[in-house]
Amino acid sequence: MKTHSQNATSCFFIRVKSITVGKIPKRYAVMCSTQRDLEMHRRQNRTCTYFPSPPLQTPLQTPIQKDHSTSQYIITAYLKTPLMPTKLVLDLGATYSWVNCDDYISSTYQHVPCNSSISNSLSGYGCEDICDGPPGPNCANNSFLFIPNNPIKPVDYKKVNGLNDALVDYLALLNNLGSLSSIDNFIFSCARTGFLKGLAKGVTGLASLGNSNLSIPVQINKAFSSSPNCFAMCLSGSISQPGVALFGSKGPYNFLHGIDLSKSLLYTPLIFNPFGKDFDPYSHRSPEYYVGLTSIKVNGKMVAFNKALISTVVPYTKLQSSIYKAFTLAFLKEAASSAFNLTTTKPVKPFRVCYPAGAVKTTQMGPAVPIIELVLDRQDVVWKMFGSNSMVRVTKKSVDVWCLGFVDGGIDGPSIMIGGLQLEDNLLQFDLQSQKLGFSSSILSKGTNCADYEFPTRKV
Repeated sequence: MKTHSQNATSCFFIRVKSITVGKIPKRYAVMCSTQRDLEMHRRQNRTCTYFPSPPLQTPLQTPIQKDHSTSQYIITAYLKTPLMPTKLVLDLGATYSWVNCDDYISSTYQHVPCNSSISNSLSGYGCEDICDGPPGPNCANNSFLFIPNNPIKPVDYKKVNGLNDALVDYLALLNNLGSLSSIDNFIFSCARTGFLKGLAKGVTGLASLGNSNLSIPVQINKAFSSSPNCFAMCLSGSISQPGVALFGSKGPYNFLHGIDLSKSLLYTPLIFNPFGKDFDPYSHRSPEYYVGLTSIKVNGKMVAFNKALISTVVPYTKLQSSIYKAFTLAFLKEAASSAFNLTTTKPVKPFRVCYPAGAVKTTQMGPAVPIIELVLDRQDVVWKMFGSNSMVRVTKKSVDVWCLGFVDGGIDGPSIMIGGLQLEDNLLQFDLQSQKLGFSSSILSKGTNCADYEFPTRKV
């Protein structure tokens, strides 16, 4: 672990009167804080004094900003040497992270040689024996290859090269002291500019938070094994204020007004699907996160279910067609009851159930509509969704409506895929060691929201 200013290089220097290196006086001594720095300087016939790293100050953390034009959630990580802020789309279902390497400049990146100890520990994608282009991050001889994926817009491999070089470089995140802590051997994939289609403006890649040996939380845990193999996230729907992702800590998670949300969690087992997006034939599992789902209740009335996938790359929860029909009928019935007395109006795509905004009352928990409850592995483990997580306000031209933020997912795919809207202002803790999910339900009921996380003051 190293502590950086934003423009720090991989080693730091101290001024001394004189030291002798190979009988030659030098005015500066190079001090390295990682074994990788030490080996790099040895290969260059340079002297580097190794000083062990101080303990990790957890949790490592990064803001999560919602891009409202795309409904994508963006984290900011620091990559390269010098460290540079890098915007990446957050994906809970990706095996590894990737970054556009067409303009990647760093003094410390390294390729992963084929048949190296690193490549042998990874799932086999391919190997580039001889690069037929100019040498650079995305072109090297004897280089291990990945096949990155864009979850928003499928890549046209007739126009864009799908095989891309694996790289190792520095990754840094903010620690709880306000400085940057880094890992020096972060593994990720290069990608071409064509992979960025459909992603939010300013984004240069994808951040994997999936259940994979190459995801960001797992690589952080490998670098700092004394920290829990655990991460948490709290998505904010605010236009200007971000939510947060937290790595290497089970709490406390301190929000404004002295609220520690780690004390407000219920737990349910995580289920790892043997098949799915980015299925790995070597580990025999998909990196996606599922939870067991006994039923959904609408205002206490039950609709049967199976299991649910949690996703940050779909904006609204998707239900298979037959389930969507049963769910919306139950919601329509309860919304029309005397408790709410709501009458539908012309829907706005992609939604099918909408109500005039003027007819819907507003509460602390959002629009006053029937409560949706996800009954998980036990009847007493219930994830509650109030109006703030179930309804979408649509205003355009002469239209002003509240729409049920669940969409018909067709007949294929997961029976239910919980989308971004339903995750906002909920704290989720993914305990990868114990394989369980901690969830808070809407934290609006506690007088706070995901934009109220207390980030440490940044130390430059």
